[in-house]
Amino acid sequence: MSEPPPIEAFASVETWAEAIAARLAETLGAAVRDHGQALFAGPGGSTPAPVYRRLAATDLDWSKIAVTLVDERYVPETSPESNARLIRDVLLQGKATTARFIPLYTPEVTVDRAAIVAAKALADAGGRFDAVLLGMGEDGHICSMFPESPTLKTLLTPTLKPTVLGVPHGRDGMAPTIERLSINLPYLISAGRVILGLKGVAKRRVFEEQAQGDPKIQPIAALIAAGVPLEVLWTEEG
Repeated sequence: MSEPPPIEAFASVETWAEAIAARLAETLGAAVRDHGQALFAGPGGSTPAPVYRRLAATDLDWSKIAVTLVDERYVPETSPESNARLIRDVLLQGKATTARFIPLYTPEVTVDRAAIVAAKALADAGGRFDAVLLGMGEDGHICSMFPESPTLKTLLTPTLKPTVLGVPHGRDGMAPTIERLSINLPYLISAGRVILGLKGVAKRRVFEEQAQGDPKIQPIAALIAAGVPLEVLWTEEG
């Protein structure tokens, strides 16, 4: 059984965001130098915004970097629920405006069709993430890997190829409320660097509990059991 990674603590959101942005920038810069291109995947939501602002101000050859999402709601970018909207409004600004954005959402007939389109786009972009930023919900979900979701076991199967899957509405009021698209665990296993950014006392407690859980049904436990190159950066400031 793999050991959970240590939790690195930061005194403020500012120092936490600076540390995460610096590590992501270091890895993306190295990938561009070594391979002529880099692929980054990150979450939506409010938590990563301070990281994205700092990353956007970093001197990287952004024209050689492609940016995508670890998950997305099945809504167009015009929707306030769109994760792509946050990426465009916060990360793809300043120096990062020349980066190429690969959306997970496309207006296909069904969310599963959109997932096939997204999976092909990511495969065409190299099929491996150089750097990934993850967040975690208070129910322990990462990406759109929700407890009790019918797609959860497939998303957490470590032996499949890296891909994107459609995630249906949760049953009986469970999350998610909107259909979603999500990368699967194998994308995180093959990544060069994976950073989980946590804020607040409650999230730290959830992480520590989930790390001891069942990797078949608990995403944090699955990351650890599969040997994902995980770094956990936490600040008590929520």
